[in-house]
Amino acid sequence: MHTVDTTPVLLIRGLMREQRHWGEFKPLLQAALPNPVLSLNFAGCGELFQQRSPCHISALRQSVRQQLLVEPQFSGRVHLLAISLGGMLALDWALSYPQEVASLTLINSSARPLSPFYRRLNWRNYPRIVSTLFASAMQREQLILALTSNNTAKHSHILPDWQRWQQQCPVSTDNALRQLWAASRFKVTAKPQCPLLLISSMQDRLVSPQCSVDLVRHWQAQHIQHPWAGHDLPLDDAPWLVQRYQQQLRSFDSAERRFN
Repeated sequence: MHTVDTTPVLLIRGLMREQRHWGEFKPLLQAALPNPVLSLNFAGCGELFQQRSPCHISALRQSVRQQLLVEPQFSGRVHLLAISLGGMLALDWALSYPQEVASLTLINSSARPLSPFYRRLNWRNYPRIVSTLFASAMQREQLILALTSNNTAKHSHILPDWQRWQQQCPVSTDNALRQLWAASRFKVTAKPQCPLLLISSMQDRLVSPQCSVDLVRHWQAQHIQHPWAGHDLPLDDAPWLVQRYQQQLRSFDSAERRFN
């Protein structure tokens, strides 16, 4: 008799983002899955905003992992679902602690040396990205929404929430720069041994969708593409992402049973 997989799913956000930025995606995903759905921040973001962001992906990853290890719902294994910079943390986790990672799903992520720097962060956006580092909380979140969403008119109602969160838990310019530096130096070293999926937005204007294609080709991994969403796919089309991930998690569960 097949037992239901109740391994928790851990969501990890990206550059200058915190767990509240998952928005409607997290409750929708929890409603669709029997698995507990968790989300944690890395040092420098959210409730950890007063901590200094490490300059290395491995240290950022460890700031998340240490929180998971004391979570009551964690019993040794976790499904990692992560976006952008969070995908780098998740990949490093899967390579450093393979026994802990039941599956790995990366959304709009990238890594050296497979993709050049001007694709990993679209060079056309450099002036706007720099301006976010020195803007007020109000201006910063407006700029980030414009950079990461392809449906800003639909999502304009969330902007006041984003601005309030930035005021409550401000990501300092120093921490933002340290996160950028960590991301710029992250390098792919090996293929994770767990079930693996890459998801990308074909109209991502912040990180070239070619970066996901480069990872897919390097690893011969499974790849799902969204036709119109921006970089923040969970924001632009949460129901689509929930449906695809729910289907994939069943596939991961079947693969896991075959491996064991």
